[in-house]
Amino acid sequence: MGAPGIESQHRNQGNGISTKQLPLVDLARHGETAWSLSGQHTGRTDLPLTEHGEQNARALGERLSGLNFELVFTSPLQRARRTCELAGFGAVADIDPDLLEWNYGEYEGLRSDEIHAVRPDWQLFRDGCPGGESPEQVGARCDRVLSRVRAAQARVLLFSSGHFLRVLAARWMGLEPGAGRFFVLSTASLSTLGYEHNLSQPVIQMWNDTRHVVTDHDPAR
Repeated sequence: MGAPGIESQHRNQGNGISTKQLPLVDLARHGETAWSLSGQHTGRTDLPLTEHGEQNARALGERLSGLNFELVFTSPLQRARRTCELAGFGAVADIDPDLLEWNYGEYEGLRSDEIHAVRPDWQLFRDGCPGGESPEQVGARCDRVLSRVRAAQARVLLFSSGHFLRVLAARWMGLEPGAGRFFVLSTASLSTLGYEHNLSQPVIQMWNDTRHVVTDHDPAR
């Protein structure tokens, strides 16, 4: 399939390859849930989308209309699967367990201020979660996803959760998993990973695009 839209028009004069011929990876964060709205860490708790979340999942589908994807993958969690379905890709998406959100272990369901009340110096992207995953473990899952994505050599669409996708972006750029702390994502946002001149030059072409979102009151946690 072709890969129109969201692409640079630069050309590498050395190898004659336009960047619009290089594969792209689009990242869709799931729509709003009750816990994304309240700021509670939502790892493996399988929450549904709110009504507002479903509305913006449909808006995300409109944003993606006209784009062609060779492969579509979604997290097995219902908030990602439902976003995928409402965006119009449920029938063609494959479920990938590696796209699950960060396992927060003992911090599941807690807000950051509640965690800091007992552990003031805690940082997710540095310390991970007791009883859950470390940044390195999440990074290893991201690397498996990216290995499959790169092997496709085509445009791919991924539906997952905020913290996981932030680590995935860091790993795409060759950065340590903890560098995901630099990339903030809102619910129902769209981001695009790609290349500049060739496959040895990964870049972030677009990040946290919410132009399609009706009203975003998620604090982008």
